Amino acid sequence: MRRDVLDLRQFYATPLGRAAREMVSRKVLEAWDNTAELDVLGLGYATPFLGALGLAARRVVAAMPAQQGVELWPAGAPNLACLSAEDSLPFQNAFFDRILAVHALEESPDPTALLREVWRVLSPTGRVVVVTAARNGLWANAEKTPFGHGRPYTRSQLAELLREAELEPTGWTRALYVPPVGWMAGWAEGFEQAGSRLWPGFAGLVLTEAVKESFAVKAKTARAPVLVARPALSPLPAANKAPVSRSPEPRR
Repeated sequence: MRRDVLDLRQFYATPLGRAAREMVSRKVLEAWDNTAELDVLGLGYATPFLGALGLAARRVVAAMPAQQGVELWPAGAPNLACLSAEDSLPFQNAFFDRILAVHALEESPDPTALLREVWRVLSPTGRVVVVTAARNGLWANAEKTPFGHGRPYTRSQLAELLREAELEPTGWTRALYVPPVGWMAGWAEGFEQAGSRLWPGFAGLVLTEAVKESFAVKAKTARAPVLVARPALSPLPAANKAPVSRSPEPRR
């Protein structure tokens, strides 16, 4: 069951939500560097993180799952958000250069099908960043935040899931070390700097970047019976005994 879009919007209006937005946005900008003249898709509930990306991008679109609901975005401008089914995005093949998926996998009924749609709409040279709650982090157990619902992932679990959808992981990082407590949101920057050096395994989120595998479908090994033609009667083995000599018949 997905969180309602109103709950998500309310969380990102809190000090803790603003801290999460700042930490994740920084990591995405570091990974993508420049989105000038690129088409960008935000999947799940990625609108809090798309503002900085959209300054130079050619096009920015947000797609939100039907079970979650959709909001008008951006505020005070023509709407660029749409409601869509997870396994059937309303975009043509190989359309987007960058895709950011936040609050997309954890509560999806079929994460593999969702990622296969990401593969379909991603350009051959495109890149996708998937943000999920870290299984070992404190945020995965914080039910008062959106990251405390659904399935958290480890780095290896997320990489395996991406490969099932023909997306090859190329890099990963962690973010959000501040504990999910509202009054500690003001110290988020300090926790981010210290956490990455002192206790990296306790980050709240794991971010993985992947590229599209556009080569031929991989062959899967499978055993199949092989029919071997055999004669109806097998030849008898040759005798190893020396031939028996016969004595000449007596003359009459």
